[in-house]
Order: sequence, then C-alpha cells, then structure tokens
Amino acid sequence: MPELLIHGAAGDSRLPFSGTPLLSDLIADHPDSPGRPCGGGGNCGQCAVFAKGTFIPAPNDAGKVLSCQTRLCGDGEIWLPRRQAMQQIETNAAGANYTYAPVDGDYAAAVDIGTTTIVLRLLQLSDGAVLSTIACENPQRTVAADVIGRIDSALKGNLHLLSNMIRDIIDSLEQKAIRLAGLSIEKTDYRIITGNTTMLYLFTGRNPEPLSHAPFQADCLFDHQEDRDYFPPCAGAFVGADITCALLFSGICNQDQTAMLIDIGTNGEIALWHKGQITCCATAAGPAFEGGGIACGTGSIRGAIDSAKAKDGKIAFTTIQGYEAVGICGSGLIDLTAALLDLEWMDESGMLDDDEIVLSPTVTLSQKDIRQVQLAKGAIAAGIRSLAEEAGLSLKDISTLYIAGGFGSHLNLQSAGRIGLIPPELLDRTVILGNASLGGAQQLLLDRTALDAVRKIAKNSNCINLASSEAFTNAFVECMMFE
Repeated sequence: MPELLIHGAAGDSRLPFSGTPLLSDLIADHPDSPGRPCGGGGNCGQCAVFAKGTFIPAPNDAGKVLSCQTRLCGDGEIWLPRRQAMQQIETNAAGANYTYAPVDGDYAAAVDIGTTTIVLRLLQLSDGAVLSTIACENPQRTVAADVIGRIDSALKGNLHLLSNMIRDIIDSLEQKAIRLAGLSIEKTDYRIITGNTTMLYLFTGRNPEPLSHAPFQADCLFDHQEDRDYFPPCAGAFVGADITCALLFSGICNQDQTAMLIDIGTNGEIALWHKGQITCCATAAGPAFEGGGIACGTGSIRGAIDSAKAKDGKIAFTTIQGYEAVGICGSGLIDLTAALLDLEWMDESGMLDDDEIVLSPTVTLSQKDIRQVQLAKGAIAAGIRSLAEEAGLSLKDISTLYIAGGFGSHLNLQSAGRIGLIPPELLDRTVILGNASLGGAQQLLLDRTALDAVRKIAKNSNCINLASSEAFTNAFVECMMFE
C-alpha cells in the first residue's frame, strides 16, 4: 500500500492510503494542515505545500502543489509548516448601558460564532462579573473561508463534519474558560450562541439548502432554545443573529437620529435605522479582508503585516509582535492599498505601475491581490450607498456610522476612507464598537428584558436582496474605483 510521508512541525508521520485521493482530503486531520480557505476551488493558493513523489499534477518549478487540486497516485512526501494561532481576535465591545436583570442560574456563557473566529465569555450571573474570555479561529476555515463555501461543502455531505467541528470547539472553549476562572463546575447553566444565519444552521446541524439558491429564504430564523443553548433571532438568510445582537448592544434603535451599523467581513452586513424602521442587507465582500484570496494573505498571526504607510517615498510597515514579515492580514491590506495610492504607485483604476510590489523577501502584493481588494471594498461601499438610497437618504443624513466586528476594530479609518471602503464624508461620524455581537449576547444573559428588544429588532428588519438591486449594481461599478 502506498504511503504519504508528512514532515510536520511536531515531527514526521506516515499515512498509508488507497486509490488516488486528493491530498487535501488525506491531510485534513493533520494539525498543520493548511486547509482549503477557498473551499477547494484552487483560487487562493494558500494550501500550497512542498512535495515530492507521484502526484497529478506534478509539483511546479518551485516544488509545490496545491493540495486541494492534487491527487496522489503513489508514494509521496510533503512538508507542512506549523499553523500559527491568530493573535488579534477581538473580544471587547463598547455599547449602550442596560438594566441588570440576569437569567436564572449561577454561570453562563456568551458565544459569538464568527466566520473566521469564535469568542466565548464566561459570566457569573449573581453579579454579572466576567470571569474569563477565550477565543480561537473557527476550525471550519480549513473547509472553506466563507459561508458560501461551507454551505456548498455541507450540501456535498459534510454537514455532520461541520456541525461537529463547531460544537466540539465551543465545548472545548467552555471547558478552558471554566478552568481559567478556577471553577469546579462541569459546564455552565446557560449559553447564548449567536452568529450569522449560516453559522447557526451548521451548529445545529440544520440543512442549509434554502440558503444556497434564490430567493435565499431561510426556513429557520431561530429564536429558540435547545437544552441550555439559546439562539437569538436572525433577520434573514444572510443577516443573522450576530447583527440583531449587535444592533441591540449598540443602542441604535433607541435613538431618534438616523444611523447605520456595518460589520465588515466575508459576508458584510449593513443595517440602517431611520424613523423607527430597520432596513438591512448583506454584501458578498469575500474573504480578502480576512486574508483569503490574497497570495500572501493570512490571518492575524505573528509576523503578519498589520499596518503600513507611505514614508520618504517608500512603504513602511509593522508586523504583529514585530516578527519578520510572513504575510498580510486584513488591516495591513487596507493600509498597503492606501499607501500605494499616496505614493502614486497605483492609479484610481487600481492598476499598479509594476505587476508586483515586493515588501520583504517572502511577502509581495500583486495586481491580482489589488483586484480582490477592489471587489471587497466595492461591495461594502456600494452596499452602504444603495441602502441609503433605498431609504431615500443621502450619506449626509446619517448621523452616526457604527462599525462592528473584529476586522473593524483593527481598521485604520483614514486608510479605509482613502481607498473608499468607508465613504469619506462619514469618517468623522464613525464609531468603532468592537465585538458587538458578543456584547449583545452578554446583554441577553444579564438583562432578560432585552429578549423582547432583540425579537423586535429581528421582526421589524426589512432585508433587501442587493442581487436584484439596480442601485447596488450601479454603485458597485463606481465603488470599484479608488477615487
């Protein structure tokens, strides 16, 4: 029987196999597996590994293969670098005050399942004290970086796998949080589990088939409890409980003024509060802001370029924890794009003077990467503009723009305005909330009266399908430019 020899960070291992399996399937359970951020489409290049042996297709001139596109036909040998943990997972939030009226029990956990990261906060219900907070990457990223890829994977027979992945990691985080707090309990009395609609479908093992095609009508918007887990209500198929919880926590619906909330990520959600009404939408920004689809893109690991600026005719950048540059995370990508504009190394159409910008011996930024930034920022900016237009408003009518989510917490607002991700006219009216989804889940635990409020938010939310919006199509073309 043929074998695959794996050189991993913890040592070597041999894996016998039969047939001609995909390399990515064979190494999926290895702790250093690069995963398939683009869902196995062969688009992102981040599953490339050094290889020797009988592979189809054969290794390229650099000795690498894309594991999601390569089959083994005999003995092989690969080298896997150590997977690094993300360093900048947002766990804090700043929002409105609320009345202390906790749910029943002694201890509870607020859980935010993000597409990229997961955060769990352990609370003592007697006084509302935060005992511990713990976070990690969403392990489903090894299957696909975005919700579309995970829905596709679930429909191809991996629903049980994806469900177990998320359930197991949350149970593990809960145990770690309990140990960190020095408690002797086995589990909490109650958990609020929030996330986008797809994440809740996958957690509960529900078939996401209705989310996979038009008209994208979810057959479950949650607001129900299973054992000790409560899932807050979603507003729609792609505007989930993470947004209803963020809206709750922001206090946006308690204001008389017009305001907007956005969560910038792979599935950018936007909600507009105007005259007692909530209008919301989701834009498929893609995984670029999480490092996906970018040749040297990465999460917020040590050595990721996380900030940059134009200085003395060059690009000056910093990396997480000051390590040698190993890649580019989302905040660094925005800064780098702004710096290219400031240096005039790139024109307003996104065309680079050179095909590739060399940042370090191992990190580059290419023309293809810039196109991914344009698609992502264009989708978010167009969503903001078209949502305002849908309500008959101009951007000057928006008194406050709230930015929720982990990516937004590390965003340089000036760079975001420079590239047009955030409309420049809203920059001085922008408030960073942090992990408002987690904050809303915590509020539901500590103020039982908030349950009616979040239900009202979900019920009164009018979700717009931008795919059929002419205003969005026109705005998207305009917002692709770096003007």
